[in-house]
Amino acid sequence: MSPLHRISTAGTPVLQPRLDRVAPGGGSSMSTSTRAFIVALLIMGTGVAATLATRGAGGAGDRGVSSLDAVAHAQTVQDTIATSGQAAIKAAISRVALSVVKVEVAKRTASLWDTLLQDPFLRRFFDLGPLREREVTSIGSGFVVEHDGVRYVLTNAHVVEGAIAIRVTDKTGKDHPAKVLGTDALLDLAVVATEDALDVPAVALGDSDLLEIGDWVIAIGNPLGLSHTVTLGIVSALGRDVPRPDGSGYYRRMIQTDAAINPGNSGGPLVNAYGQVVGMNTIIARSTASGVAVEGINFAVPINEIVRALSQIAAHGKVTRAWLGVYIQDILPGMAAQLGVAADQGVLVADVVPGGPAAEAGMKAGDVITAVDGRAVQDTNALQLEVMYRQVGEEVTVTVIRDGTEISLPVILGERPAEAASSEAVPQSQPGAEKFGLTVAAITPELAKQYGLTQTEGVVVIAVAPGSRARWAGLTAGDVVVEVNRKPVSSIADWNRLVAGIGDREEVLLTIVRSGRTQFVLLR
Repeated sequence: MSPLHRISTAGTPVLQPRLDRVAPGGGSSMSTSTRAFIVALLIMGTGVAATLATRGAGGAGDRGVSSLDAVAHAQTVQDTIATSGQAAIKAAISRVALSVVKVEVAKRTASLWDTLLQDPFLRRFFDLGPLREREVTSIGSGFVVEHDGVRYVLTNAHVVEGAIAIRVTDKTGKDHPAKVLGTDALLDLAVVATEDALDVPAVALGDSDLLEIGDWVIAIGNPLGLSHTVTLGIVSALGRDVPRPDGSGYYRRMIQTDAAINPGNSGGPLVNAYGQVVGMNTIIARSTASGVAVEGINFAVPINEIVRALSQIAAHGKVTRAWLGVYIQDILPGMAAQLGVAADQGVLVADVVPGGPAAEAGMKAGDVITAVDGRAVQDTNALQLEVMYRQVGEEVTVTVIRDGTEISLPVILGERPAEAASSEAVPQSQPGAEKFGLTVAAITPELAKQYGLTQTEGVVVIAVAPGSRARWAGLTAGDVVVEVNRKPVSSIADWNRLVAGIGDREEVLLTIVRSGRTQFVLLR
């Protein structure tokens, strides 16, 4: 099970694995309190300098007095810093507090027993009658934004999933019937429109790209139904890729924070020290895969991506993203020389979707994408952001390096589909060999069935030695090796020939296929 969870505060939990969605759980001008904080630091520096000067000039009899003065001065400076810091946080909270709302969602759900016996034949056999449903209510959080002169409530999509009725309650206690205008599954975002005028101030939006590790952040929401609860922490990490609780992929580029987030915080704002919203609280870590409890690991969707999606939902009720049609991965240390590129230069194309935009343009697995329309891309996140928010049907020039040669490919961007097709399996049979801690074999019908393979070329890994380079690199049984150091492997004979001349300590770049997707793995 995943260690991430969605959570709801009442009724039936939305999802119950172990990494929780917190479900129905930039810069601006410097404030006065922030100026006071900086002034306090200057005072402290001046005081330390004065103390050192006194110690240098005074005699032995003066040292006791000057030391006491320095201690008293330091205490005064600490008090000033504490007061200024508290004032800055309070000012930030006051800027956004009125814009945070409670989102109550009514849903219908069947009992577990009814769900298990929902087959019509079984219901007739046991004379159970029609499938019974009951109504439950869950609570989440949200915040008010303004777009093109209209105010909306933003929350998580999983908060309003399956809703038959939605009620938004502001800080004054006023209730507003509401409906979902549109959602975006990729960001777990829902845009909610109230049926009456929303006389609530909109939040100020910050720039999540300007966040740095160590920045103060504030979470505001309705954990366990306790309205407008405020917690404080810092940005613990940036750009996290977090597995979704339902196993459907990853949340990308998430903000990690230790600000306490609990059930009911989902959809609430993550706020910087200037009172600007920089993210939406979405996921909390509850425990490890082995059941060990964890605390202080929480994740928020960056506000910059939410703003991009908001404009599309407000206009069309959905988000359409452009698509290259490639599977990509970052270039790890040691891979660059094998690929004929400089370190940190571009993104590796692991595989190309047949019939997709990139395939039509002639892109190949092993190409390194270095730029889109002349804009350099150094990692997978940069490439995704460069492409996904462009117009579907737009033509872009993608610069790639192939075998050390730079090539420009015109690509007409497609619309991102849900899934890519896979191919049929063709069995073959030969004995295997062992190298790098890998035991491999030819793909037979039995092995194809055992590992669920659709790959027809290459050799399949049937065992990985504990403690070997292959094990540390993450290779597992069922992986199919299709290249060694960029040279194709179509049979056991190819494998034996290519690995025979490689030393046990040499770096090796393997191209593998796992679950139908190509990946590059460096053995160090």
